[in-house]
Amino acid sequence: MQQKTDTATRSDYTAEQWQARVDLAAAHRICVMHGMHEGIFNHLTLTVPGTTDRYYQIPFGLHWAEVTASCFMEVNWDGEVVRGSGEVEKSCYAIHAPIHRKVARAKAVFHTHMPYASALTRLADPKIKPIGQTEVIMMAKTGYDMDYTGPAFDPEEGERLAELVGNHKVLFMGNHGIATVTETVAEGFDLLYYTERAAQVQLYAMWTGQELLPMPETVVQKTMNVGGGQKFLHGKPCDYHFRALKRILDKQEPDYKD
Repeated sequence: MQQKTDTATRSDYTAEQWQARVDLAAAHRICVMHGMHEGIFNHLTLTVPGTTDRYYQIPFGLHWAEVTASCFMEVNWDGEVVRGSGEVEKSCYAIHAPIHRKVARAKAVFHTHMPYASALTRLADPKIKPIGQTEVIMMAKTGYDMDYTGPAFDPEEGERLAELVGNHKVLFMGNHGIATVTETVAEGFDLLYYTERAAQVQLYAMWTGQELLPMPETVVQKTMNVGGGQKFLHGKPCDYHFRALKRILDKQEPDYKD
């Protein structure tokens, strides 16, 4: 992948672009806070506001705990760094660029190997089960890919995954991990968080060895129809969640905004 060196400051970006960088940096740090990262691997990407041909990606080799707003490269659909500097991790480009390009709502594409959700992807039946409110809410948003093809170093894999995403906002990737495909950073992180929570609780319930207690179908449908759909004055529940977590970062790790 090509590299380009470019020194930029906050004044070089629009207000919307800088806020996007701040939010994406926050998402990386918050994933570390919750153990939802894999060192220097996995990828959280976001299309660059005001453009139609590029997305933000961290330079390969940065730990997510080091990510700041100014560190992101702008990478185009051909895997070339058009702004910033660093090495483009091939599997990030191969998976993310096609999804950003082909799925209209794919502004934020977050791919992780979170332990509990990834554990479910190792099962012959990885599906989230209707055994609790959080699980049912996530069921309504989740699709499944059972055809792992090996490490993704070719954009053809991203093309395949883009076709599978469909209307789902969460994709379980068999033998691999998960991805969220959303309009905003806040929603992308929120879905990572609650997917991992649902997977964790389900695994805990399974580990007891006792029979699971499924919810009645009428309750499942009611929960799917209303779950997560509350409206608030200052945005969606995911916006409130993300703002709260950023307030914690502001106190503990304010350098994420640098």
